[in-house]
Amino acid sequence: MPFQSPKTMMDFFRKSEGIWFIQRSVHHFDAVADESGESNLIVEVVAADDPRVAKICESQGVDPSKAGGAAQFSWQSNTKDFVYDSKYAAILVDIPDAQGRQGQLLRDRGYVENMPVVGRYWFADDGVLTINNEYERNQGEERCWFITDDFRVRVSTARLVGGINLMTYCSERRFITEQDLSAMVAHNQQRKTVS
Repeated sequence: MPFQSPKTMMDFFRKSEGIWFIQRSVHHFDAVADESGESNLIVEVVAADDPRVAKICESQGVDPSKAGGAAQFSWQSNTKDFVYDSKYAAILVDIPDAQGRQGQLLRDRGYVENMPVVGRYWFADDGVLTINNEYERNQGEERCWFITDDFRVRVSTARLVGGINLMTYCSERRFITEQDLSAMVAHNQQRKTVS
């Protein structure tokens, strides 16, 4: 089946589900320690009727019945086994507009400031997702797109009143488990016996 870019937030969440190895380059426009490096991102799809979705919607004054679903994003160092820590996790709730290619994104924890935030998102015709978040003192913009089903790119900027103060580029590669690898080998062996 040929590669298709997701064009709705729930399709994006489903395509993102799993563990991603991230290589990150960060450029600060002021004297801050370099935050470039490597990490893991764990994405889990969350059903629209999950109690966490209703809680986030209600905290932002949004009717939970408008939620299309959600995803939990958890970050960790790539040098250790995954242990969930809410300090390094966020739940994003999709509130799609009628056509589904744009809408609101409710976050229980922002990535520029550690606070709940309501952002706007939209998908371009080529599948590039853009998310804008307005915080109390900052504005964040993030763009993400899939190159293949197992490789994606993410770029972001954070702006203060005086202008852009942070830019980030991430290349993200899906982590292949032993089970995934075994399934791929079995599939290829089956193809070999058929031909």
